Amino acid sequence: MRCRNTARSTQNGVLRKGVMEPLDLTRRPPRSPKEELDGLVMLPRTIDKMRATLPGGNPGQYRIKGFSSRLLDAIGVSEDDFRDAVASAQTDEDVAKWLREHADVSKYAEVSKTLRERTIDRIEDKAGFAERYPIIKQRPDLYYHFDILEADDAEMFPSRSAPR
Repeated sequence: MRCRNTARSTQNGVLRKGVMEPLDLTRRPPRSPKEELDGLVMLPRTIDKMRATLPGGNPGQYRIKGFSSRLLDAIGVSEDDFRDAVASAQTDEDVAKWLREHADVSKYAEVSKTLRERTIDRIEDKAGFAERYPIIKQRPDLYYHFDILEADDAEMFPSRSAPR
């Protein structure tokens, strides 16, 4: 993970040093939804998407609403609080540590299982989902949401890999 080691920035007037860099998700996708951090799937991807919302970042077509907001809601963390945690973190591990202190970690296994097993059968607005993820029209074999997200990323960035 890239961090600014010498750059300084401020948040609410507080000088910070060594914070994670904002990401430009028009250049490469966030990490795979299948990646885990501290036993929680989707967390690295959510961190990447949140980094893209920081000053200097660019979320492109990615947004927090959807799987990332489901994740945060399920573990009892607000989007604003999570953004602040990411903005002040130096590493993914800092974010994981913050979550252990502010989230319901007892739900991690259940949330991860639910997100991993989520399928297109659970989509209420199939037309809206197909509009957001047109890859499913080309790939009717895709069934699990995480596979759809990965295929969508690969379609948008055929020669890129997710940031590490």
